[in-house]
Amino acid sequence: MSSVRRRRGSEAQSKEIQAEENNKEEEEEKEHGEDDNDKNKKKKKMKDEKNKEKQEKKRKWSCIDSCCWFVGCICTVWWLMLFLYKLMPASLPQYVTEAITGPLPDPPGVKLKKEGLTAKHPVVFVPGIVTGGLELWEGHQCAEGLFRKRLWGGTFGEVYRRPSCWAEHMSLDNETGLDPPGIRVRPVSGLVAADYFAPGYFVWAVLIANLAHIGYEEKSMYMAAYDWRISFQNTEVRDRALSRIKSNIELMVATNGGNKAVILPHSMGVLYFLHFMKWVEAPAPMGGGGGSDWCSKYIKAVVNIGGPFLGVPKAIAGLFSAEARDIAVARALAPGFLDNDLFRLQTLQHVMRMTRTWDSTMSMIPRGGETIWGGLDWSPEEGYTPSERKQNSNNTQLTGQETNKTNVNYGRMISFGRDVAEAPSTEIEMTDFRVSLFLKF
Repeated sequence: MSSVRRRRGSEAQSKEIQAEENNKEEEEEKEHGEDDNDKNKKKKKMKDEKNKEKQEKKRKWSCIDSCCWFVGCICTVWWLMLFLYKLMPASLPQYVTEAITGPLPDPPGVKLKKEGLTAKHPVVFVPGIVTGGLELWEGHQCAEGLFRKRLWGGTFGEVYRRPSCWAEHMSLDNETGLDPPGIRVRPVSGLVAADYFAPGYFVWAVLIANLAHIGYEEKSMYMAAYDWRISFQNTEVRDRALSRIKSNIELMVATNGGNKAVILPHSMGVLYFLHFMKWVEAPAPMGGGGGSDWCSKYIKAVVNIGGPFLGVPKAIAGLFSAEARDIAVARALAPGFLDNDLFRLQTLQHVMRMTRTWDSTMSMIPRGGETIWGGLDWSPEEGYTPSERKQNSNNTQLTGQETNKTNVNYGRMISFGRDVAEAPSTEIEMTDFRVSLFLKF
């Protein structure tokens, strides 16, 4: 019995112990459950707070958001217009223009073609100062990746990307007048050398297009490109530019049935071609060795366009201060830009340092003295008569000069002065000189 009681007592104790353990486990589970609930509640609170912050941020509209929205709208409209422009027929702009202003007149080349004119004499273009493109053939480390890229002409992108490097490569050596050591900048070859000075700014492109209408091609047209920065004779010393002009004219005359060439120089190109005509007739090695009859043998006519025979006052302003007319226009369009430290120096001072190394500007210095440009007490403006003393001295000088000259026939001179430019078209006497130049029926 006692053993039975002991067993029953031990069983009762064991049950109590198990019950206590179960209670403890339940309490622990309850505590863990409460902790999990607290954590979940905290997480929900955090999420709610974040959502509230996001909503508050969305509600606020800053200036940056406005700028981004504005730029996005402009870009969208721009791309949409570009897309519609690409889809638009090529004849639609002309149709709209003609509908508003009436039928457009035919270009000169089309008119001449309708009249039955065709190409006859080969044509040589001689560009002026700053209108011919220049490209890089060798440069310093700062010009890496610019091999045969235009430094002058085109988009002028390198002026903004690396201005100091660009100015360094566009400058010449002050002693030799040629490229500095380690730099080679050469003129662009072909008709593209001076057809456009910059996008939308044509030089020879329209004339080339009109000549193409009457049958001219690249075999009958030649762009006498040269480095307009260096002196005229140095273009022959460094690039053999004068020799190449001579050989190309001879080749074009030979391959176009012996028809002489017509030369079209512009601006400083007029002075450059005058130098060429003197050089080609001079004996070698200083000259071209063509003889005194070379020009009459190979050249039909020279049509000078805006030739600065007496120089231009702008050259003086450019050498002394760079404050020429175009600089004044630039100051009006962008005040303060030229005074910025764009080239690590004051911009105009650096431009002057660069342009003063260009020997070609010396050929544009005004010549003729007071007889042409006036003095401190008189000017050659229209309607102004100089004093009798100056008039008599000028006449005396001219008379003395004429007595030492022999009569030379230079051919028929055609010029368009101020009177013709300002007169109405109905009062201008029209002269048909096309046959005497380079076109035939």
